[in-house]
Amino acid sequence: MEYEGDGHNEAKGEDSVVETEPIRELDKLVVFKVYKRRWFVLFVLCLLNCSNSMLWLTFAPVADQSAQYLKATLDQINWLSVVYMVVAIPLSFGTTWMLDTLGLRITLILGSWLNMLGAVLRFVGTVPVLDSQAFYPVVMAGQTVCALAQPLVIFTPTKLAALWFPEHQRATANTIASMSNPLGILFANILSPMIAGKDDRIPFLLLVYAIPASLICFLATVGIRSSGPPMPPSASAESSSSEPFLQGIKLLLKNKPYLILLLSFGSGIAVFTCFSTLLEQILCVRGYNNDFAGLCGALFIVFGIIGAGFLGLYVDKTKKFIEAIKINMSLSALACIAFSVVSQIRQQKVAVAAACSLFGFFGFSIYPVAMELSVECSYPVGEATSAGLIFISGQVQSVLCIVLLQALTTQMADSPFSTCSAGGDSALSWRVSVLVMAALCSVFSCVFVIFFNTRYRRLEAEAQAARDTKQINGPTAGDCSPHVET
Repeated sequence: MEYEGDGHNEAKGEDSVVETEPIRELDKLVVFKVYKRRWFVLFVLCLLNCSNSMLWLTFAPVADQSAQYLKATLDQINWLSVVYMVVAIPLSFGTTWMLDTLGLRITLILGSWLNMLGAVLRFVGTVPVLDSQAFYPVVMAGQTVCALAQPLVIFTPTKLAALWFPEHQRATANTIASMSNPLGILFANILSPMIAGKDDRIPFLLLVYAIPASLICFLATVGIRSSGPPMPPSASAESSSSEPFLQGIKLLLKNKPYLILLLSFGSGIAVFTCFSTLLEQILCVRGYNNDFAGLCGALFIVFGIIGAGFLGLYVDKTKKFIEAIKINMSLSALACIAFSVVSQIRQQKVAVAAACSLFGFFGFSIYPVAMELSVECSYPVGEATSAGLIFISGQVQSVLCIVLLQALTTQMADSPFSTCSAGGDSALSWRVSVLVMAALCSVFSCVFVIFFNTRYRRLEAEAQAARDTKQINGPTAGDCSPHVET
């Protein structure tokens, strides 16, 4: 339903009724409308997010084969994933500024081009005409270009949901866009072992990943025409970047609930990054082959997407962000503990697969809801800034966590059941590393559950705006539901 209030000009003079600046901005908006094209923009973002995460973890499920073909060590192969975190950290501040200042369209198109160029360069770096010693440096260069695209892509779900979707669809839209990232990890876990069973198949694997990246670049460049719709879908959409970037950073650093979320959820991102990157290496020592490791990675993602779907719909209806995250974070810590135990026992495929499934179901589902919560507890700071800093925290902690877990490994004197095959090196024991990973997950889950509490500032601002508009324009103005384009 479309609502147009006759008191639009009148509202500008009613400052005495309004308590805060965000509410004054919201009161000016009395016409809301949603457009069908929002689904196309969301679709392109999902494809781009999926492609970028596939490029991120291309090599993790086939670490041994990649090491053999690229003439590299396992540590160097791990750095093909870690480079995403290293590159994203310094670029993330610029990305948040770009999203809030230059807009969604420019950010997505630039991200799609970097994603495509990096994917093509990776493939070119493995063609037989090159000297084999040049394989790894060129592939690393391509992976670095892909990494440049990641913050441009992964910061956008909260911004897109705020600009294009009405209040009752924001969490769902954020969930769909955010879960396309683990969907890409799922595809990488399935396709990489399937295509690159032998090391000489690595060039073909990189070609397979470069083709969709090129098609998505075309769709983004041609199909996305504007950063936002002509008319906003909700009262907060127009003021989604109301605070200047630097002022927003200052406000966030003074916001205690946000800082707790920044630390706790950032550690959660780090644990899941370590899990996705190191899963194959952790399992192969105990005799589990690449196919089973790929299956566990796939179950981790599939159940995570299912859990996120249910949780996103639940939170959209109930707005119980805090309760949902606290419960799921606690259960994901228990699942992580279970994995750290059963992954070190041989011939426990069912238990390992179940632990991975539960870890994904309770853990991955937190991500989109936590991003929405970051906006709620930090409003009126721009969505890209509040969500972006959490992502930066996750990337910093991911680098530290991966380096720490690798440092805690020890060479095994005897590993008769190991299926690890890179360069004939001795197998590494990950027993201490996975226990430390579970401990980190548990500690930061407890910190969040015990200390985090906040108001839902954006929802409160929208509710206050609706009440004030109704007072100004009369009882007939009470329905501010957005008009749906037909």
